[in-house]
Amino acid sequence: MSVKPLVGISTYLESSVRWGVWDLPAALVPAGYPQLVQASGGSALLLPPDDPAYAAQVVARLDALVIAGGPDVDPVRYAAEREPRTGPPATARDAWELALIRAALDSRTPLLGVCRGMQLLNVALGGTLVQHLDGHAVTVGAFGTHPVRTVPGTRCAEILPGSSDVPAYHHQAVLRVGEGLVVSAYAADGTVEAIELPGESWALGVQWHPEMGTDLRLSQALVSAALGVPHEAGTAGADGVLTAGRP
Repeated sequence: MSVKPLVGISTYLESSVRWGVWDLPAALVPAGYPQLVQASGGSALLLPPDDPAYAAQVVARLDALVIAGGPDVDPVRYAAEREPRTGPPATARDAWELALIRAALDSRTPLLGVCRGMQLLNVALGGTLVQHLDGHAVTVGAFGTHPVRTVPGTRCAEILPGSSDVPAYHHQAVLRVGEGLVVSAYAADGTVEAIELPGESWALGVQWHPEMGTDLRLSQALVSAALGVPHEAGTAGADGVLTAGRP
């Protein structure tokens, strides 16, 4: 039996969720995230917000970590005043996910940040965010698609060389890049679409939502890093990923 690396995925904590006859608080994440990990050869473990003091203990049991998309990062986390179009804070989730990111970086646990997850990676390393930009969430509640181009010589470019069409839904983005990070992909309008830590650490954030598409290359690279084996580049449009839910 082949080894399946354990990949933790951060989740929402919602006060009211309906299913069947129930309307209760729930910890949840769009199904596309665990499906993406599973389709790439990993086993998914959901990580609802918890006491940040225990983040290092949790990460120590993981082979890789995914910080999922979600609500806007609280501007107090990067010493900025809240702008009118910034969403309400998710205080517990911010604290938990920032602690997970720092623990992953400290332990060199492979880390993939998706949308909000990329923004939190940037903030964790002292970066700042654009609190609103137009054109990357055209229809409320619906993902759009746009091309991104990776920067040659980066890990992201090794995984996704050249230009790729990606599913996206966001209204915030990286402004000042965090310490030690490099930009590894851009949208056509100049928006930062990927950041990463160069060197031996495997830490990569993407502004788009791979869990809402069928391209397994990013998740396969994460699973390869979790196994400690070289990643062999796959092809775009791989089969096997079902998508559901919201970002």
